[in-house]
Amino acid sequence: MITTDFPLGSPCWIDLGSPDIPATAAFYGKVFGWTFQEIPGAMGYGFLQLNGNTVGAVGPLDPGDRSSWTTYFRTADVDATAQAAEKAGGKVLVPPADVMQEGRFAQVADPQGARFAIWQAGDTTGLDAVSEDNTLVWAELHTSDQDGGFSFYHGLFGWRVENFEPSPGMNYRVISTADGDQQQTAFGGIAPTMQEDQPSAWTPYFAAADVDALVTKATAAGGTVLMPAADVANVGRIAWLADPNGAPFALIKGEPQES
Repeated sequence: MITTDFPLGSPCWIDLGSPDIPATAAFYGKVFGWTFQEIPGAMGYGFLQLNGNTVGAVGPLDPGDRSSWTTYFRTADVDATAQAAEKAGGKVLVPPADVMQEGRFAQVADPQGARFAIWQAGDTTGLDAVSEDNTLVWAELHTSDQDGGFSFYHGLFGWRVENFEPSPGMNYRVISTADGDQQQTAFGGIAPTMQEDQPSAWTPYFAAADVDALVTKATAAGGTVLMPAADVANVGRIAWLADPNGAPFALIKGEPQES
């Protein structure tokens, strides 16, 4: 379960690159009730908040990039983790840099091309709220190489894995941080890509009191359905959506780490 204790190796932040920040903030406001607080002098980057708690962020899209959510994983040493990622076949996309006194970050791609970021806490450890309705509850990697993908992240963060078969023939791996009770510290999963041409990528799941209601809100606000709401045995009810700029995200009612 993702908690605001944010142990090393766990997801601690998410942000979204957008070609139209006000429109993007308005979309997620209609779906989740989030508000947007721009950071002065940050080139449009700002916090997405729910009841005054930061639950994500959105900023300008880099030229040539597609709009997508980036998941940040906590590390004790960004520079060392970035070096380890390169040695293991990954690529450093944004070199380590300080974010004022808040912390230090870098952006990386794993050997299969899935992008993520690493965060070394300063004054900010992570998001203010997680694992509540309309906040981040799960992080999922869809990859062209499950074995290679897990091996890469295990080398960086010491993650543990437990194989899970929610339905016959479905190969899913639940991942946990290096320390603590394995089930209690599970925060995400690794699954095969759903189509041969699908790029490897991390996707955030947001907890939903009513998945179908949020799907309706998202489509009314200009989003699209990538996978209709459906019940998954031993998991819960899930749906996959894309915002108006094509950034995928998922909804879930239930706690996947208890599946």
